[in-house]
Amino acid sequence: MTDLFSKFDALIAQREGLLATGVKDPFSLVMEEVKSPTVAVVNGKETILLGTYNYMGMTFDDDVIAAGKQALDEFGAGTTGSRVLNGTFQGHKECEDALKEFYGMDHAMVFSTGYQANLGIISTIAGKGDYIILDIDSHASIYDGCKMGDAEIVAFRHNDVEALEKRLKRLPADAGKLVVLEGVYSMLGDVAPLKEMIRVSKEAGAMILVDEAHSMGFIGENGRGVAEEQGVLDDVDFVIGTFSKSVGTVGGFCVSNHPKFEIMRLVCRPYVFTASLPPAVVACSAASIRKLMHNGNKRAHLWENSRNLHQGLRDLGFKLGTPDAQSAIIAVIMPDLEKGAMMWAALLENGLYVNLARPPATPAGMTLLRCSLCAEHSSEQVADILSRFERAGKAVGII
Repeated sequence: MTDLFSKFDALIAQREGLLATGVKDPFSLVMEEVKSPTVAVVNGKETILLGTYNYMGMTFDDDVIAAGKQALDEFGAGTTGSRVLNGTFQGHKECEDALKEFYGMDHAMVFSTGYQANLGIISTIAGKGDYIILDIDSHASIYDGCKMGDAEIVAFRHNDVEALEKRLKRLPADAGKLVVLEGVYSMLGDVAPLKEMIRVSKEAGAMILVDEAHSMGFIGENGRGVAEEQGVLDDVDFVIGTFSKSVGTVGGFCVSNHPKFEIMRLVCRPYVFTASLPPAVVACSAASIRKLMHNGNKRAHLWENSRNLHQGLRDLGFKLGTPDAQSAIIAVIMPDLEKGAMMWAALLENGLYVNLARPPATPAGMTLLRCSLCAEHSSEQVADILSRFERAGKAVGII
């Protein structure tokens, strides 16, 4: 009998080899207590959090928590149903209204996760006979949406406008075309040249979807993302986002101005056949989104943190994923997986948690430590983070 797990043997051996060195498993870390957006207790030790995507620090906001508690009392723990049956509560509509106001768009659809938003929207819009043109470094949820919809996938070199244009010109003029881009790419934290990419996509008659998961809340004058920052938000057909980053909860969404968009509620399978988000979650999300509209000072402080950490790490001699601070993500490139795991463990021992990222999640097969900054990190914490990186880097021999 064929062992269906045998395809994972190489990965199992790699993991066992890593753990045999004495390094704790980087992918099964448990936070015993979370004290704030920036501090938790891990392995019995108070630890600075630098790998949570809690960009705007909304997880402990008083108004957000109060909204969730009220919804829990008034609507109960869950919906026990899909959005199109019994799973749409007043809170879901209020959350979608908050999104429409936040983006200044006509339509908003809330999903149970961000992954599901990409899976549902992409697979429903582009099907057999259509073409999806995407950046080679696109998120797994984007690739899975393409596969589920059965459209033809055409990938182009990361952030390469010329490569995108060449791919588009080779496609049949009358075919359905969807260009899928991301504002900020989650591994290196680099920003896409959306303005030029959207221009060539429009010239080729394609529709455009931009995933702003890692830019919503803090990039752009109103926190609407890279498309807003580059002045092309009105040219985007669909914006996908998630609540598990700047909003500080869980869930996903799509906003659009397309006049036929509401039919998606009846034809999008991951939306139709999944139970909706619990009342407390949508209430927290709506409260958070409304506060993010007026968070210019927090956005400015987050940018200050990002620039200071990027410059400080570079000055210490670390190799970084971008030449300057482009987002709230700063990637520290490691020589290999073993050194990366050792560095991750040394940082954790020093009371600092970051993400260890490895292939196939990372581009070009690299191993990296991904740092996600928060608007609630104080300037003193950023200085402290740098000193912990210096100690760990010297102990492991990275710097």
